[in-house]
Amino acid sequence: MLAPLEERLSLMRSLMWDYDIPPEHCLEVLEGKREKAGHYTEATLFRKLLESYRWFTILKIIPPERILILLTEDVIRSLRFKSLSEHYDFIRKELQRTLQITR
Repeated sequence: MLAPLEERLSLMRSLMWDYDIPPEHCLEVLEGKREKAGHYTEATLFRKLLESYRWFTILKIIPPERILILLTEDVIRSLRFKSLSEHYDFIRKELQRTLQITR
């Protein structure tokens, strides 16, 4: 379940603490409403999110249907740690299965 907008913006602020990029721009990129936030693309910003936050925190920021779109094989392969790649490969498969069942 998505968190209220103010909480999602706060999480984006924390994620981007070292950049002067508005948190609203980051959310818009992750929602597919904006092409870039600073130098971050949808894929690079999502990868930063995966490498920085726990799974249940990510679910507060982005709905599962959107996560499934963003969680591509390329993004999974680009993660810094093999264990994280394996974790999100599993999650991608489970999301595909779960969302297919609910449709």
